[in-house]
Amino acid sequence: MLQKTEVNGKSVVGNMSTQEIQQVWGDGPSNIERGEDEPAVLGEKNLGELPLTQSTDSRVDLDAPGADTVVLVSPPETKLYKRRWVMLFLFSAYSMSNAFMWLQYGIISNIFMHFYNIDTFAIDWLSMIYMLTYIPFIIPVMWFLDNRGIRDVVVVGSAFNCIGAWIKTSTAAPDLFGVTFLGQFVCSVATVFVLGIPSRLASLWFGQQEVSTACSIGVLGNQLGIAIGFLVPPIMVPNVKDKGELAHHISIMFYMTAGVATLLFILVVIVFQERPKIPPTQAQVVARSIPPEEYSYMASILRLLRNIPFILLIISYGLNVGCFYAVSTLLNRMIIEHYPGEEVNAGRIGLTIVIAGMVGSLICGIWLDRTKTYKQTTLAIYLLSFVGMLVYAFTLNLGHLWVVFITAGALGFFMTGYLPLGFEFAVELTYPESEGTSSGLLNCSAQVFGIIFTIGQGKIIDHFGTLAGNIFLCVFLFIGTVMTGFIKSDLRRQKANQMAEAGTEGSQSPVQNYQATALSSPSNSNPDY
Repeated sequence: MLQKTEVNGKSVVGNMSTQEIQQVWGDGPSNIERGEDEPAVLGEKNLGELPLTQSTDSRVDLDAPGADTVVLVSPPETKLYKRRWVMLFLFSAYSMSNAFMWLQYGIISNIFMHFYNIDTFAIDWLSMIYMLTYIPFIIPVMWFLDNRGIRDVVVVGSAFNCIGAWIKTSTAAPDLFGVTFLGQFVCSVATVFVLGIPSRLASLWFGQQEVSTACSIGVLGNQLGIAIGFLVPPIMVPNVKDKGELAHHISIMFYMTAGVATLLFILVVIVFQERPKIPPTQAQVVARSIPPEEYSYMASILRLLRNIPFILLIISYGLNVGCFYAVSTLLNRMIIEHYPGEEVNAGRIGLTIVIAGMVGSLICGIWLDRTKTYKQTTLAIYLLSFVGMLVYAFTLNLGHLWVVFITAGALGFFMTGYLPLGFEFAVELTYPESEGTSSGLLNCSAQVFGIIFTIGQGKIIDHFGTLAGNIFLCVFLFIGTVMTGFIKSDLRRQKANQMAEAGTEGSQSPVQNYQATALSSPSNSNPDY
């Protein structure tokens, strides 16, 4: 029972004043600034005209005889802005530019090995530096995201991306491998500001029925960059012996990349916004209502690390995405071993993997928005990734490139399609914790396993061949499939949306719900959101 009392002329329900309730639930006068292209919400002008004690269809008259409880509170206002798509596609383009620079060396590794006179291990590190850099930098970047917001993170990340691209423009010479590695390192720092953003951006800007699709599009931008990284370098940098001619082609590729990165940095600075004035979902209303003093960054991480379903997801996600990183990095070596002289087709096979994965990501996102079957979909896609890897492993050496195209495409459809599933499932399991923190921990796991699998598979391929190397990955995909099956489905964000939309039964404010669940029961796998 919540008692209604009078304190200094204010009606108080439980521990909250009328003013506080109005601030939390949006019943106070609306002074939201609105852009010229944004129409007023129906009935918004009347938001401040109804006092809390006035009876409506969604409130109980607290002054009525015997009314000592609040039965329903009207849901707060939510709104979708058209500009949300601009934010999403601008971020996706910046992510695409960064992902392209990850693979522009690896897919023509034999050409760069000849140009810089380096071995396979050195060329692999031009890809693995992206993974290694992520591990020590992700904790401070997650703190930066929580304390400064998504706009500052995207601006700083695009700045690193631009600087790294311009450093590499001066490295088209055989004796400048160290400088090109420095440029790649700076670009890898930008990756830390990219990978955890899609789920956060989707939650901040998109509605309940489109949030998974938006996350998929954010991931899709990164995958498009990988696709271009597979396709363009083999075309722009042909396999010629003359290093002077190679330097010319490499320089053109680097300058084009730097030009695109610069344009995107300027657009991000001018256009990208932090978040909409009015939240898009009831879950975001609750998240915004949590006072800053109630949130501790380190306490949030500790709560996540005590969340058993999320820990299982961290490990299984790392195993799956780590395998994808290894396959992408070593694809050129695997194809060339069985099909010598097919550098261009190796790039096309990589393109097939990513294009199929982009389709898989989009389909999975749409499917999640319609069905909300996070656990079932994640498990099914994980199992099919394992099966796809098995088929790819045992058909790679058959001598038919068309078979490799088909099996690699099927592998990419499921393995890349898993990426947004992991992000969205993590948000559901960890709500109301920051989406950037959960995504950052997932990606940190992926980078750790990516380095381990890339080095391990590379050594196995050198000593035992590609079949043994691919079976090595299959073993870990099987382990990840089993672990996914043990994840308990606890869709906290969905529960928050459903309860807020239906109206809450009189007892607790969003802040009190947060305190009672996220703070006092961090390890509870089924909190009452």
